Amino acid sequence: MTHSKTTEVNTDVTGVVIRGYDPVAYFTEGRPVPGRSDLSVEYAGGKYLFATPANRVAFTANPAAYAPQYGGYCAFGVALGKKFDIDPASWRIVDRKLYFNLNPAILEKWSADAHEYIQKAETNWPQIREKAASEL
Repeated sequence: MTHSKTTEVNTDVTGVVIRGYDPVAYFTEGRPVPGRSDLSVEYAGGKYLFATPANRVAFTANPAAYAPQYGGYCAFGVALGKKFDIDPASWRIVDRKLYFNLNPAILEKWSADAHEYIQKAETNWPQIREKAASEL
């Protein structure tokens, strides 16, 4: 797979995305499941961990279907033109895409009008994706 640009992703100090939770499990199990460091894949500038070999295979076959939107940054924050960290338990799947938010209160606010916030975030993301959070 080729990428014209590497999207800045929200990683921890070791380069892991979603604080080590398995992105596929949100779709298959409907809950956050910790991934294993021995089941990892590098994608778009970050390392994703998986709970099972099958989830790793599914992600590898179609990473865009499972990777979180906005590089794993808070979807509400991106709608505001900012990059905020996330709580792996503050998530929602909308139109088969995985979104994270800063915390349960922000998730609730975002979920009340998710489609409008997604439209705003889609407009903002191209302008902020390559910028550090501290620049915004």
